[in-house]
Amino acid sequence: MGYVICLGGMIGVGKTSYTTLIAQHLNSEAFYESVDDNRLLDLFYNDRERFAFPLQIYFLNTRFRSIKKAMRHKNNVLDRSIYEDALFAKINFEDGMMKEAEFDCYLDLLHNMLEEIQELDHCTCPTGPKKRPDLFIYLRASFETIMERIEKRGRDYEQDPSHVNYFRRLHSRYDDWVFNHYKESDVLIIDADRIDITREEDAAEFLEILDAKLREIDEKETARLVQKVSYK
Repeated sequence: MGYVICLGGMIGVGKTSYTTLIAQHLNSEAFYESVDDNRLLDLFYNDRERFAFPLQIYFLNTRFRSIKKAMRHKNNVLDRSIYEDALFAKINFEDGMMKEAEFDCYLDLLHNMLEEIQELDHCTCPTGPKKRPDLFIYLRASFETIMERIEKRGRDYEQDPSHVNYFRRLHSRYDDWVFNHYKESDVLIIDADRIDITREEDAAEFLEILDAKLREIDEKETARLVQKVSYK
């Protein structure tokens, strides 16, 4: 069985490293968030109010492109997905960095894109395109861990102390979004404070957890198909 797996979590939590590890483990294609080639990120961190809206539109467009490709193929892993995007936009709106008209425009475009995903009709999967991911992996870490990793990776535009409140606000909303708002798939929560996949033993532990979760998903899908056939 093929899987579409989305990773999510705070800025700096390690999604790219996990994406690479999972893709190698499952021999699947990896879709990475557009960061290094994103000319708007540096502008955003220097002037959030001016560049919050264009940055959100940029990310929305690139995540839409990635999820469309992922849904049409057998095995894929995405290091952030379109489903998580609205959380960032909402924080920017609540912080006064996006005007109400901009936020409404963003939401309208997002809903239109999500409807389009449900109407995908061409793919390389014999069973047809997926309509939603199979698994969302939430990399959950303390704010202290997040800040340590942001500092360690050393992206200049993230290092300004004035951004700490933005990071703190975003971090404080993640649990609520995952536990109360994300409904697209099964969720696997990983304690990213304890598990550090740069350590070989932790990477092995994570892959064991992942494999067990994928077996559980397979068993549920098999039971669903058997039940469906029995009703015919």
